[in-house]
Amino acid sequence: MIKKWEIYDSNEQKVKEICEKYNLNKIIGKIIVNRNVTSDEDVRIFITPTRDDFHDPFLFKGMDIAVDRILQAINNKEKILIYGDYDVDGITSTTVLKKYLQERGGIVNTYIPNRLNEGYGLNKEAIKKIKEMGTDLIITVDCGISGIEEVKYAKELGIEVIVTDHHEVGEVLPDALAVIDAKRKDNTYPFNLLAGVGVVFKVIQAISIKLNLKAEEYLKYLDLVCVGTISDIVPLEGENRTIAKLGLMLIRVTKNLGLRELIKSSGYKEIDSNTISFGVAPRINACGRMGHEEEALKLFLAETKEEAVEVTKKLNEYNTLRQNTEKAIYEDAVRKIEKENIENKNSIVVGGYNWHHGVIGIVSSKVTEKYYKPSILLCFEDGIAKGSGRSIQGFDLYEGLTKCSEFLDKFGGHAMAVGLTLIKENFENFKDKFEKIAEEANIKEMVPTIYIDEEIKLKDISMDLVKSLSVLEPFGEANKVPLFLIKNLKIDSIRALSEGRHLKLSLRDESVVINAIGFDIGNLAEEYKIGDKIDVVGTLEINSFNGFSSIQINIKDIRKSY
Repeated sequence: MIKKWEIYDSNEQKVKEICEKYNLNKIIGKIIVNRNVTSDEDVRIFITPTRDDFHDPFLFKGMDIAVDRILQAINNKEKILIYGDYDVDGITSTTVLKKYLQERGGIVNTYIPNRLNEGYGLNKEAIKKIKEMGTDLIITVDCGISGIEEVKYAKELGIEVIVTDHHEVGEVLPDALAVIDAKRKDNTYPFNLLAGVGVVFKVIQAISIKLNLKAEEYLKYLDLVCVGTISDIVPLEGENRTIAKLGLMLIRVTKNLGLRELIKSSGYKEIDSNTISFGVAPRINACGRMGHEEEALKLFLAETKEEAVEVTKKLNEYNTLRQNTEKAIYEDAVRKIEKENIENKNSIVVGGYNWHHGVIGIVSSKVTEKYYKPSILLCFEDGIAKGSGRSIQGFDLYEGLTKCSEFLDKFGGHAMAVGLTLIKENFENFKDKFEKIAEEANIKEMVPTIYIDEEIKLKDISMDLVKSLSVLEPFGEANKVPLFLIKNLKIDSIRALSEGRHLKLSLRDESVVINAIGFDIGNLAEEYKIGDKIDVVGTLEINSFNGFSSIQINIKDIRKSY
C-alpha cells in the first residue's frame, strides 16, 4: 500500500529557543515543537513534570458535592458500591477508588458488568442486584454518563448515584447527585482528556485535600492510574503526561503485588509505556474480552504474592486464548474478504458464525489496518448480527451508521470505532447501504499519512542521539515514537525472517552501515535486491544481543530512491 510521507514544518526560531533554554539538541527540540508543545510552561511540564503540576480537583463541576457525600457515607458506615468497566481503565479505576476508600474506613463493594452477557455501562438488572445487596451509594467509574434511565431507576429504588466518567456527554446529564466529567458542556476544569482512572485520581485527590491528608495518600496510586491512562490510549499530553511520567517511575518500585507479578510474567525487562501497552494492557483486557472480568480486579487487589502469582497465571491463559481466538477469526475474515473480492470495495462488511463477541473489535482493527478501509465485522447468532467496526482518518464511522439506521437495532461509538446490532435478515441491505455511503466519501482515494519528525543522514545517528530520545518518553497517543526519514541508502544485505513475516536489512550510506528490521513486511524481500537504493522511514532503537548493543532502524515504510 502506497503511503503519503509528510515532514513536519517546524518553527525554527521556537526550536532554537527551546534548545537553548533546556540545553537540548536540535532534533529533540524539533520533535517537542512537532508535538505542539511550545510555551515555556508546557515545555517544562513535558520534560520534567512534578506533583505540583496537577490542577485543583475542585475545579470539576460537582466535585465538592461528591466529596461531601462520600465522606458522609464513610462516617455513617453506609454501603458504597463502585460500578466499573471491564477494560484496563475501568479495572484500575475500580481498584484505586476501592483501596483508597477502604483506607478511609469505607464499606466498599464493587460491580464489574460481564462484557458478553451485560455489555458496557450501567444496566437495570445489575442495579436491582445492587439494591438487594443493601447498597446506599453507587459511584460509577469510567462509565455512567450515558446511563440516563439506569440512574433514574437507581434513584427510584432509593440508591443515590455519583457519576465519574470521561466519555462524551449527551444532550442530557444523568440525574445523579453529582456528575464529574470534564466533557460536560458547562465544564470548568482546565483539562478534559483524562481517562476514567484520571477522573478517579482527581476524586481521591479532592478527598485528601478535604481531609487535610498528606499528598502521598493519593500520589501512591499513580502506578495504577498510569496503567489505566496509557492503556486507554488517551492523549499523553497535559495532565495525562504528568500522570504517565510520574506513574512510570512509581511502577518501577510498585508495591502492588498483582501489577509487579504481571509485569514480571510479561517478559519485559524495561518498564516504559511500551511495557504497559503491550505487556500489561492486553492481559488485563483479555479477562473482560473472554468473560472473566473479576479476575483482573482480583489481581490488583491481591494481598499475598501467592494469590498474585495464581491470578497472573490465569490472566496469561486468558490472553493466550484471546490471541488464538483472534487469530482464527482474523484468518476466517480475510478468507471471506478475498474470496468475495470485498477488498476491492470502498468498505469491508463481513459476518461469520461462532465469532467471539469479545475479540471481534480487535479483528476489525486489524482488517482496517490491512486494507485501509472502514471495516465492520459481525457475528451471526440466533438470527441476530452483533459486532464492531473501525475506521480510517477522514471517514466518520458513527455518522455512516447514522445514515443506515433504518437497518440497525442499535449502535453507538464515535468517528473511529463503533458497536452495532441488527437483525440478520437486514445484513445484505445494511451492507449495500453502507458501501454506497463509503463510495460517496471517496474512500479509495484516501491513503494513510506517515508524519515524519526529521530527515537525517546515517552519519548523524549516534548512540548518544538514540539515548537522548528518552527525554521524550512516555510515548503514546499524541506523542508517538519519533519517525525519521533517511534517503539514498544502499542495500548491502536483505532477507526475510520468521517464515517470511519480517524483513532484515543491512543499509549503507558511503562508509556508514546500519542494520534495519521491518516487522510484517517480509514480502518486500521479493521486491528489493542487494545494490538497490532506497528511502526509509522508521524509528531509531538500540538492539542488545549477547551483551553487544548496536543501533538499528525499525522500518515503518520503504520505497525506492529517485
